Amino acid sequence: MTKSRKNASDLTAANLLDSLRCCGGSVPLHSIKFSQLVIQALLDRELVKVTNTGCGFLLQVTEEK
Repeated sequence: MTKSRKNASDLTAANLLDSLRCCGGSVPLHSIKFSQLVIQALLDRELVKVTNTGCGFLLQVTEEK
């Protein structure tokens, strides 16, 4: 069976979220090599937020497990 696009996207979003947690919870937005759709999916679910530091943007985890 082939995976649907939604399931593959969810898996990729989970990988990005795990990567963020391993990096201390935040990473510069320009250094992320994931697609905009994956980042937007995490933003829509309010699992991450984008913060303007004045020198760039950070993608930060908003929830803790």
